[in-house]
Amino acid sequence: MGKILERIHDPKDLKKLNEDELKQLAKDVRRCLVKTVSETGGHLSSNLGVVELSIALHYVFNSPKDKLVWDVGHQSYVHKMLTGRRETLCTLRKSGGISGFPKGVESTHDAFDTGHSSTSISAALGMAAARDISGGDNYVAAIIGDGAMTAGMAYEALNNGADIKSNFIVILNDNQMSISKNVGGLACYLDSIRTGHIYNELKTDTKKILTKVPVVGGPLINMVHSVKNGIKQLVIPGMIFEELGYTYLGPFDGHDIHQIIRALNQAKKIEGPVLVHLNTVKGKGYLHAEVDPTRFHGTKPFETSSGKPKQRSATKTFSDVFGDAMTALAEKDEKLVAITAAMPEGTGLSAFSRKYPKRFFDVGIAEQHAVTFAAGLAKSGFHPVVAVYSTFLQRAYDQILHDVCIQNLPVTFCLDRAGIVGEDGETHQGVFDISYLSHLPNMTIMSPRNGKELTAMLDYAALELEGPVAIRYPKGDAGMDDEETAFQPIRMAEAEWTRVGKDIAVIGVGTMHEVAVGVARELEEKGKDPSVINLRFIKPMDSRMIEKLFDEYSSIIIIEENILQGGAGSELSRLKSVYGSNTAIYAFGLKDEFIPHGTRQALLEAYGLTVQGILRSLPWQ
Repeated sequence: MGKILERIHDPKDLKKLNEDELKQLAKDVRRCLVKTVSETGGHLSSNLGVVELSIALHYVFNSPKDKLVWDVGHQSYVHKMLTGRRETLCTLRKSGGISGFPKGVESTHDAFDTGHSSTSISAALGMAAARDISGGDNYVAAIIGDGAMTAGMAYEALNNGADIKSNFIVILNDNQMSISKNVGGLACYLDSIRTGHIYNELKTDTKKILTKVPVVGGPLINMVHSVKNGIKQLVIPGMIFEELGYTYLGPFDGHDIHQIIRALNQAKKIEGPVLVHLNTVKGKGYLHAEVDPTRFHGTKPFETSSGKPKQRSATKTFSDVFGDAMTALAEKDEKLVAITAAMPEGTGLSAFSRKYPKRFFDVGIAEQHAVTFAAGLAKSGFHPVVAVYSTFLQRAYDQILHDVCIQNLPVTFCLDRAGIVGEDGETHQGVFDISYLSHLPNMTIMSPRNGKELTAMLDYAALELEGPVAIRYPKGDAGMDDEETAFQPIRMAEAEWTRVGKDIAVIGVGTMHEVAVGVARELEEKGKDPSVINLRFIKPMDSRMIEKLFDEYSSIIIIEENILQGGAGSELSRLKSVYGSNTAIYAFGLKDEFIPHGTRQALLEAYGLTVQGILRSLPWQ
């Protein structure tokens, strides 16, 4: 660790440094980032890109009085280091350690909790409005970037900000994933003139003088205004923001601390909303991340010298299997198209995008648009597959309901990272999708227990079903080495009985089937004869299975990676009431609370979703 960084325990310590020391601090921070993330895993390239920006923000503003709202909060590691959490950075994303995202309960310097994208401008505008009502004098700044400007919510907030006309600052961290990358002395020069006291005073005085000129004063003002705007259209790249009502500053070099500090100080002097445009390099300062920023966007622990993962898995993940299945399926069905919201690598669609570029659409961070775009394709005779993380599909609930389900359109939603995700914490746990999708009419929901079943479900959804379908599967190993050879074909609303016994039935939803098998083995050793069922269809449930269970079994155990409210166990309990059965139901899922960060296995154990955890909770054990 560098000597300068060791001296930083609070943002106030930054203000004691000179410019050369600030530059050295940036080098220290980068070394610390690479070392830490190589051991903990996490978001590296985005944080390397905001080192100078983070330093400049805390040099110019006075947090926590001044509010700094980070968008796509995975770019807040440096901010955490500068606000008293450097020594705990080694606990990043570990159980009981610090979060990989801003968390107000963690520090007063984290002005707003962010995990999904494109929320910062709205939140910052709300804080600015609250300040104005309360008569406060603090600054409010939203730091947005890393693709977040592709989402409609950001533009809704920009539009509203121009109408409110409150003093607040939007800082666009442009790492070539959103707006153009133009930089240059002319732009810096123009901005220094436009925001300087002399220019603003001259503009005001000129308007006052021309207003007093009889008859022609008004037309002269309009003419000057038109000429000025015409010139601005030619030379100022941020004219769109000017037209929205923002004073645009930039673009500046986002790795030049002097330029950033000057731009932020200029922004503080301007009345009304301001947008500061900074060009940054994602992965800056670590060659492997600069060359491949996508791989180091969210990385597992790696060797710093080579950039290669410390542990390489030979097994296929569900994302890998999905990608292979999509590419194979596209050969059978020329109407199949794939849609993703800025996650082609994460969802496994990279190979598909290369082989079928005309049938692949990356819409950016715009899940709402992705769903309705898919509805338009479906309405026109195509079969779109929307590949999205479970947690991100939450953003498009209204579009699923109104634009897909009401019209009963054949859109297949493939929900990656369903269930407990792990280290990214509350905002990324995919534990709500069964609950928010199962009450939608026309929606079919399936969950595979392994990769082989995922491939079969995808084929069934794309080639045989006519309405909306959701297939949910978790992060990680797809269990392709499963030794069980028997595989029953996928049929509508039909569960798979993988062990037939009597009296007790253990139902596993998706990959929880493996836990169900383990529970059944333990019960068998205790003299029981349990059945094991792979549910497959969460909605609609297998009616023949339900009738048999309620007629012949005294106890049902059902295990799922979803919150209990509105989950598969909840639906089974509702059906029990309908049947008037006396069968006891023991539903195991997740509590009515947000799940913190930690390893997937540690969280499964903590929430009792393991064989021993379930056995301990059964009343007869």
